Amino acid sequence: MGIFSFLTQEIAIDLGTANTIIIHNDKIVVDEPSIVAVDKNTGKLIAIGEKARQMHGKTHENIRTVRPLRDGVIADFNAAEQMIRGMIKMINKKPALFSPTLKMVVCIPSGSTEVEIRAVRDSSEHAGGRDVYLIYEPMAAAIGIGLDVEAPEGFMVVDIGGGTTEIAVIALGGIVCNKSIRTAGDGFTNDIQSYMRHQHNIKIGERTAEDIKINVGAALPSIEDPPADLIVRGPNLMTAMPVEIPVSYQEIAHCLDKSISKVETAILSVLEQTPPELYADIVARGIFLAGGGALLRGLSKRLTDKISIPFHIAEDPIHAVARGTGVALKNSDKFSFLMR
Repeated sequence: MGIFSFLTQEIAIDLGTANTIIIHNDKIVVDEPSIVAVDKNTGKLIAIGEKARQMHGKTHENIRTVRPLRDGVIADFNAAEQMIRGMIKMINKKPALFSPTLKMVVCIPSGSTEVEIRAVRDSSEHAGGRDVYLIYEPMAAAIGIGLDVEAPEGFMVVDIGGGTTEIAVIALGGIVCNKSIRTAGDGFTNDIQSYMRHQHNIKIGERTAEDIKINVGAALPSIEDPPADLIVRGPNLMTAMPVEIPVSYQEIAHCLDKSISKVETAILSVLEQTPPELYADIVARGIFLAGGGALLRGLSKRLTDKISIPFHIAEDPIHAVARGTGVALKNSDKFSFLMR
């Protein structure tokens, strides 16, 4: 590092479909929704992160809110670049005489194609990254959970994010077999929106569906310590009159059933490909759940019952990937073989 270390700023970015988290000096310095608001006419950035999320679904014709990532992949290149740049600015509150060169580690879904990987790299470089390294999300999650990824033992990680669910078996510092499916938090939110439309004839927005998921979301129709029903308000689809409907966690468990079954199928298909020695390690140790989706009530119990292998929820699962990316950045010489 030496004399020029102050000229280089090292940051780790968990570029998520729902939230973007930036770690600098081992601390989470930015944790904001992955969304930007731009002026339609000039393309200028109006707001970013939480401020933009508050505008989402409430804008007039001159402002549009954009979620630059869809299904874990950059869908709007320009908006992604503006978002990364804006969030990096949030770290450097004080105006500096010069801007330091940036060394970044960014995590990407394990199922990314070369084109998608290129898009993340380009966006990060355009946003000011001099040295950009990429690490796969399940690997970052495993490091963030605190697993010894270099050991000659098998670990299985299921990371349920906003856009993708990443399932991977890790041993000797590499991914042995993996699957990345596009059924995750956003899919659950869409399920809730369409369920409310069909079942209750009520139209709700993305933010309300997200609130329902957080407050009464569940994976099982009977759970210990159930949440109280949530009152949802919105227009009736037929009459446009306002209606109030109590929503229970049993209903949400029923409406998310299909999507959770897809996650179960994907986990089983990865277990099928797992070499028998590693399979034995996984059965003995259990499977680790990370990502915001891991917080869905009753999910670990449902998966444990279905697959007969214990599932453990990581502590602070939402930040597991970001923490792992931060550790990989700090020990980049040790983990260099994990990055591309």
